[in-house]
Amino acid sequence: MRFLSRFSAIAVLVVFALAPVATADDVLPNWAYDLGARPAVPQVRDAKARIDNPIDRFVLARLESKGIKPAREADRRTLIRRVYFDLIGLPPTPEQVEVFVNDKSPVAYEKVVDELLASPRFGERMAEWWLDVTRYAETDGFNSDFVRPNAWRYRDWVIKSFNQDKPYDRFVKEQLAGDELFPADPEAIVGTGFLRHFPDEYNAVNLEQRRQEILNDIADTTSATFLGLTLGCAKCHDHKYDPILQYDYYRFQSFFAGMWPVEAPIATAKQKAAYDKALAAWEAKTADVRAAIEKIESPYRSRAQIKQRGRFPDEYATLLDIPAEKLSPLERQLQVMIGKQIEGAGADVTKSLKPDEKKQREELEKQLAELTKEKPKPLPLAMAMTDLPTPPPTKLLKRGNWRFPDKEEIVPGFLSAIDDTDAVVKATGQTPGRRAALANWIASEKNPLTARVIANRLWQHHFDRGIVATAGDFGVTGDRPTHPELLDWLAYELTDPTIRTEEGEQPPKWSLKHLHRLMVTSATYRQSAQGDAESAKADPDNQLLWRFPGRRLDGESLRDAMLAVSGRLNLKAGGPSVYPEIPAGLKGAGSPWTVTADAKERDRRSVYVFVKRNLRYPLFTLFDAPDRNETCSRRYATTTAPQALTLLNDPLILSFAKAFATRVIKEAGNDSAKIIDRAYLLALGRHPTSEERDILLGYLKDHTGSTSDAVVDLCHALMNLNEFLYVD
Repeated sequence: MRFLSRFSAIAVLVVFALAPVATADDVLPNWAYDLGARPAVPQVRDAKARIDNPIDRFVLARLESKGIKPAREADRRTLIRRVYFDLIGLPPTPEQVEVFVNDKSPVAYEKVVDELLASPRFGERMAEWWLDVTRYAETDGFNSDFVRPNAWRYRDWVIKSFNQDKPYDRFVKEQLAGDELFPADPEAIVGTGFLRHFPDEYNAVNLEQRRQEILNDIADTTSATFLGLTLGCAKCHDHKYDPILQYDYYRFQSFFAGMWPVEAPIATAKQKAAYDKALAAWEAKTADVRAAIEKIESPYRSRAQIKQRGRFPDEYATLLDIPAEKLSPLERQLQVMIGKQIEGAGADVTKSLKPDEKKQREELEKQLAELTKEKPKPLPLAMAMTDLPTPPPTKLLKRGNWRFPDKEEIVPGFLSAIDDTDAVVKATGQTPGRRAALANWIASEKNPLTARVIANRLWQHHFDRGIVATAGDFGVTGDRPTHPELLDWLAYELTDPTIRTEEGEQPPKWSLKHLHRLMVTSATYRQSAQGDAESAKADPDNQLLWRFPGRRLDGESLRDAMLAVSGRLNLKAGGPSVYPEIPAGLKGAGSPWTVTADAKERDRRSVYVFVKRNLRYPLFTLFDAPDRNETCSRRYATTTAPQALTLLNDPLILSFAKAFATRVIKEAGNDSAKIIDRAYLLALGRHPTSEERDILLGYLKDHTGSTSDAVVDLCHALMNLNEFLYVD
C-alpha cells in the first residue's frame, strides 16, 4: 500500500480546513471514491405532486426540506420545443407541435419522447457534447495543422453507438481497447479513435518529448472523460488536493505506453484476406512499371529526404537504418515518428524532373493508369490505436520531465484511492492486453466513478448543470453534488435498472436511453421555467431545481435551427465532413478551409462540419464552442455584443432569413396575416398574439420595399428573438 506523501497529505488537510463548514446537506470531499448501497427512494409529503418517477421524489424531498414549492408544469408548446432540442437538437415542425398539443392521450408526451429517442437525429445531437469531452478534431493542431482524413469515422461511430443505445460499458471498452477485447468486430476498432485525437506536433524534432506529451494527453483525457478526475495534476508531484499519487499517474499512464497508431481497415478477416490477395496480384502485374517510375523519381526524392533527415540528431536519424526487429520498443516508436516526416519529404517531384524524364514518366503513368482499373478498391480506413507486442518501460518522471526518469520501472495499475492493486494483464493476440485490463476496470459496475460520471453528464445535458456542476472534476476542488443520493441512485439504475417500461419490460443494463427517458419524463424536467420570487429568494441559483433552467441554444443547434426553419437543412447522415462558407479573408494555419462546392452539402447538420483545430467554424466559436485541443466537460454560455451584431449583420444569417422568407411566402401565399402566422409557427412553434399580429400587419403594410423584402425583415427579426435563441 502506497500512501500520500506528507506534503500532499497536509495539502488535503488544509483544503478540508479552508472549506466551508459542513451542513447536513454537505457530503465528504472524497465521497466519489466510494459507492455505497443503493439509496432508497425518499418519501415526500406532497401527495398532489406527480411523483411516479423516482427522480421527482429525490428532488421534491430536497425542496420540501427547504420549504420550496416546485413550479407548475410547462405548457405543451414550450414542452415539445424543449424536448425536441434536448433529444435531437432541432425544433419541432408546426405540424408536430399541433399533433402533440391536440393529443388528449395521457401518454402523449411519453410517445413523443420515445419517437425522439428512436430518431436517427438523436445520436447526432448526443454526439456533440461527447465530442467536446473527447477533444475530437480532424486536424493535428499546432503550426502545420495537417488534416486527419479518416478521423470522421470516429464521429460516425459515436453517433451510431448512441442511436443503437450501445451499452455504456461496451461503449467505454471499445474506445479504450476495442482491438483487444473485440478483434473480430471491425466497428470496435473504429472506437479506439478516441485514443488518437490528441493534438500532435507532427513535425517536431524532439521525438521523446513529443511521445511523452502524447502519453500525458491520453492519460489525462481518459481520466477526465470516464472517471471525472483531474489526473493530470499528479504528473509532476502528488496531487495537491485529491488522494492521487504521482506514482498513480504513471502506472495509469503505463496502460498506454505501447501505443501504436494505425490507419486500420474496417473489414472482417475474410474481407481483408480477399483484398490482400487481389492487391498482391495487382502489384505483381504492375511491378515493372512502378519500378521504372521509382527509378526516375528516387534520386530527387532521396535528396529531399536527406535534407529532411539533417534536421534530426544522429541518434534519431540512424534509427531508420536499423531493422525494426533489432530495435527496442521505444526505438520502434521513435523510428515510426521520424520515418513519417522523412519518408513524406519529396513526395511530389514532378517540378524537379528534367524534360526527358518528365516525358518518360508521363508515358509510364499512362500505362499504370490503364492497369489501375484492375486494382482492387481500397478498404475503408479508420484512425485507430493498437499496441506493440512489448511496450516500452514506464518510469516515474521527476517533476514530470521526460529527461529525468526514476530507475524503477512502473507496471500498469489503478488509482490507489479506489483500488491499490497492479493490473492483471493478459496478452490478447499480438498485443499485451494492457488497455483491455484498464477498460474492464473502468467499465466495471463496481467502479465508484464511471456510472456516476456519465449519469451526471446526461443530467447536465438536460438540466444545464450537473448534479456535480464540475462534470470533469469529482475531486476535492470540484463542486459538491446538490443531490448526492439521486446521483448514486441514477448510477445504480444505469448498471442495474429497476424501473420497468410501460410494457413491463426491464431495460438492459448500461442503457443510456433508459436514463434519458427517466430524466425527460420526470415532473422536474417538465416544469415551467417561470420564476417565483419566494422560491428565488430561498434558492437564487435554482440548485434544487424548483423550476426548469432555461438556456440559450449552443452554436450548433442555432445553426441547425436556422437551416431547419428556412427549409434548407440537409438531413443526410454520416460520411466525410463538410466545409460551409466562412468570412472572406479568414485563414487558418496549415491546411486550407476549402468551401464545399455543393451548396446542399454545405447545409448538412452542424455535427458534420469539419473540425479544424486552428480555424474553428466562426459561428460555433462565437457561441461558445470549445477549443478542441483539450477535453471540455461543460460549455459556458456567454452574452456578448459580437453575438448580437453577427445575428443582425452577418451575410450567412441574412441568407437564412431570405430562405426562411421564401419558404413562408411559398407556404402562406401573399396574405399578410397568413404570412405572419406561418412565420411564427415555423420559428417559435406558436401563433402570434393579437397584439403581435396587429403590430406586424402594420409593419408589412407600411414597409417601403417589396413584399418579399418586408417578409425577409420579419423573418430576420424572428430569428433574433430571445424566444428563438433560448429554450424555456
